[in-house]
Amino acid sequence: MADDHSLLSKDSFVMKLPKQSSLVLRMVVLFFIMVCTVYICSICLKQIGVSPNYGFLNIEVFERPCPKPNIEPWDIPFVHYPKPKTYNRDECSCQPVRYFAIISMQRSGSGWFETLLNNHTNISSNGEIFSNKERRANVSAILDTLDNVYNLDWLSSASKNECTSAGLMKHHEEIVEYFKTRGVSSIFLFRRNLLSRMVSVLATSYDRDAKLLKGTHKSHVHSSKEAEILAGYKPMINTTLLITELKKIQETTLKALAYFNTTRHILLYYEDVVDNRIVRLDDVQEFLKVPKRELKSRQVKIHRGSLSQHVENWDEVQATLKGTSFEDFLRQDF
Repeated sequence: MADDHSLLSKDSFVMKLPKQSSLVLRMVVLFFIMVCTVYICSICLKQIGVSPNYGFLNIEVFERPCPKPNIEPWDIPFVHYPKPKTYNRDECSCQPVRYFAIISMQRSGSGWFETLLNNHTNISSNGEIFSNKERRANVSAILDTLDNVYNLDWLSSASKNECTSAGLMKHHEEIVEYFKTRGVSSIFLFRRNLLSRMVSVLATSYDRDAKLLKGTHKSHVHSSKEAEILAGYKPMINTTLLITELKKIQETTLKALAYFNTTRHILLYYEDVVDNRIVRLDDVQEFLKVPKRELKSRQVKIHRGSLSQHVENWDEVQATLKGTSFEDFLRQDF
């Protein structure tokens, strides 16, 4: 029985050996075919100039271009599609944006005017962004700041308590070129009555130190009571330098108009906006190409009525300006 068992095992072994050899042979042939296939594919890819990238799928994403806005050809340079670095505009990415800058002087109504513009759902104004001295240190700093604003990457509001020219006059050539290249429109806002502006500047300068509103300095107020407290201070005007200062302000205004006259612009005077607000603000909204809306502001006017009520040495001022080109300022109210 033992011999029969041994013979059976041997026969079994002999029968299984060809099957295992066949499997190995098949694996060798399969491997050879795979190597040849990869080699042939590699040769073909090299011949047609395509570099194989095994194991990875390259996907290139192409942005769908925004539809062309329905505007006149001359208006195209003033329509933009900014791409902020700090966030994604998502569904607003194809919503066109227009850039503008308010060119004004301290105490010429720019703060109040800006609150009116910001009352419009389609307008965003960032305040006096150059209150920080570093942002106006040189023309490069100025243009970098403007880039942040117009790329919609400006994330903080600026103080409005300081008069800053932002190097506008000193670097006017570079800034005008920037406005033209970037398609920035200019809104000029000045005061006709330079004497009333001077009174407002002196009063604001005094309050910066005196802090009449419970130890807080405010350039703009939102209540009649606060306005009455600030208007209670009557500045003394240096009549010796009065005409010289008025001429200097007048020349600065004319220079700004001349320097930026080649940009797309609109000219406004504070007094006109106060006396005929609806018409003047409609002009601005049409200039900015936004739907016309009634614009409101919570700010309360500080000085009201006759100028004579707000100047301590009014008689001296009156005597100094009589017979000069600035005499009309004496008869105009705030």
